[in-house]
Amino acid sequence: MTYTADRLWEEVVYVAYYLHWSADSVLDLEHPSRLRVIEEIGRINQRISPTEDGPDA
Repeated sequence: MTYTADRLWEEVVYVAYYLHWSADSVLDLEHPSRLRVIEEIGRINQRISPTEDGPDA
């Protein structure tokens, strides 16, 4: 699998934005760990964001 520089930067910016980490801190993570952090951020966002069917919609 080829991992493009654009994809890597998407991951770095996503994690850095949500967790207020430096780019270096994100890049220090091993790829599987970085993907796990990204998945967890996504889960948190889904839980706290109102949905079209939810009470806050």
